[in-house]
Amino acid sequence: MNEIAYFATGCFWGAERRFWKLSGVVKTSVGYMGGRRENPTYEQVCTGTTHHAETVSVEFDPMSISYLRLLEEFWTMHDPTSLNKQGGDIGTQYRSAIFTTTPQQMIEAINTRDVYEAELKKNGMSEIVTEIVEAKGHTYWLAEEYHQRYLEKNPNGYDCHSSTGVAFPKVSNV
Repeated sequence: MNEIAYFATGCFWGAERRFWKLSGVVKTSVGYMGGRRENPTYEQVCTGTTHHAETVSVEFDPMSISYLRLLEEFWTMHDPTSLNKQGGDIGTQYRSAIFTTTPQQMIEAINTRDVYEAELKKNGMSEIVTEIVEAKGHTYWLAEEYHQRYLEKNPNGYDCHSSTGVAFPKVSNV
């Protein structure tokens, strides 16, 4: 049985590509999550008034790829210490967030946050500001078609992903 995971890392185009390239990921899509307006448009989200985050939905086969592996990718593909900003992209839609779909996902998200934050602090960086909440109560609104697999259609398109440059540490139990 496949599982769903939701991640917000700033601009969703580059994040979606990073996830769809992982073996064991069955399907990805991009959308909006964590806001207050029903069925928002990209233009509405960009105003900052809806409070949605640009989010990637990742359907994965847990027998082929673990949620932990998805989290490792999430933490290192963007700067989770940057509040409402990734690179030159500024606004609440570019915030760092994880919307968990199971109690186990919540535990792993929190545990990996703590592990990665300790690693970042060892490297002189700030604390992680990533929002970690249950997906329940936060509708995932599918973004417009032209956003779906955007970088597959536009291989040289904009891919704003500023990372910390700090690798996720190798740990046995997270």
